[in-house]
Amino acid sequence: MYNSRIKYIPIFLTWLLAVIAISAVAQDKSEKSDARKNTIKLNLTNPMIFGGKAIVIGYERVLSPNRSFSVDIGTMALPSFGSGSVNDSLKLLPNVSQKGFHISADYRFYLSKENKYPAPRGVYIGPYYSYNQFNRSNSWNLKATNYTGNVNTDLGFRVHTIGVEMGYQFVFNKKWVVDMVLAGPGMGFYKVNAALATTLPENQKGPFFDQLNNYLQEKIPGFNRVLGEGSLRSNGNYKTTALGFRYMINVGFRF
Repeated sequence: MYNSRIKYIPIFLTWLLAVIAISAVAQDKSEKSDARKNTIKLNLTNPMIFGGKAIVIGYERVLSPNRSFSVDIGTMALPSFGSGSVNDSLKLLPNVSQKGFHISADYRFYLSKENKYPAPRGVYIGPYYSYNQFNRSNSWNLKATNYTGNVNTDLGFRVHTIGVEMGYQFVFNKKWVVDMVLAGPGMGFYKVNAALATTLPENQKGPFFDQLNNYLQEKIPGFNRVLGEGSLRSNGNYKTTALGFRYMINVGFRF
């Protein structure tokens, strides 16, 4: 499901950029100042990647003609794992519960030498911080040596990311914005926890974690770069630091 969403992103971006270009040509070129300093935004990228339960609302406040800060907060959810056989020995059962949380903030410097208009329109750069938390419970049917039965997992993911972003914000008719973070390299601090509720023997937990590790790499965007082979093998806990990246498209209303 994740891959099917990703293949539509280039089409969506092409359509969005075409609309922006046409609208920009039609704008009043004499517009130089605006008393509106607040913008409420809706993140369009997260639902495309993580599904409809990823709803993030943002707020940007203009501080000066070339500076602003923004805060984003909302719910998050891991992509659907689906159900059915993972392999000959492991099957994912349909019952699931999940929840998640997102919060981020950035401080923006709108480049006066590059921009014709004051903030919040034009090219900007600045530092950012983001935190994502995911929790998901699943049941699996496992057929292993000397064990056949269900294994319940409680998966927890915590990701802190600190980095620097560059983006461009379009303003239409003084009221509407399209905000695009085009590049946001950073450092991500990841913590993964997989707790088991089962009578599975201790000597079988390692092989189960191996299968779970491989499945998570396949189903969760970007985690193939974070979860290395055997990452969860010992006890289901894993911490690491890896390169992160921020990219998003928001639409918003100014007031």
